[in-house]
Amino acid sequence: MQISTKGRYALRFLLDLSQHQDQGPVALKSIAERQGISKKYLEHVISMLNPTGMLNITRGYQGGYRLAKDPSDITVADVLRATEGGLAPVPYADGHVSGVLPQEEAMSMKVWEGLEGVMAKYLEGLTLKDMLDGEGAL
Repeated sequence: MQISTKGRYALRFLLDLSQHQDQGPVALKSIAERQGISKKYLEHVISMLNPTGMLNITRGYQGGYRLAKDPSDITVADVLRATEGGLAPVPYADGHVSGVLPQEEAMSMKVWEGLEGVMAKYLEGLTLKDMLDGEGAL
C-alpha cells in the first residue's frame, strides 16, 4: 500500500496540532508554514478529517483548529482510513468484493487479507501521542 500525500499531510497536520494544543486554536496559516504544505491543500485534507470527529474548528479572528480528542485516542489507522478510504493493500482485501474475482486473484486473496490485518494491527496500535513521544517505530 502506498500512502498518498493526503494521508501523509493529514498525519503531519494532526501531529502539529498535537504539539501546539496548549496555545489555543491553531491558525491554518501557521500550520501550513511550519509544515511546508500549501494552505489550500491542507483545507482539502481537513475536509476529509472533519467528519471523523477528530477536529474542533473555531471560526473568526481568533479562530483555528484544535484536536477534539486526546492525541492518545487518535490512531494512525484512524487518520489513514479517513484520508485513504481504508487500509486494504488491494481493493478487495477489505472484504468488499463486487462480483466474482478471477481465479488467479481469488487464490492470492488470503495473502492480501493477511497483509491488511498486520498493517491494521500495527497502525491501530500507534497513536499521535506515541509518535510525539518518539515511539513511531514499534
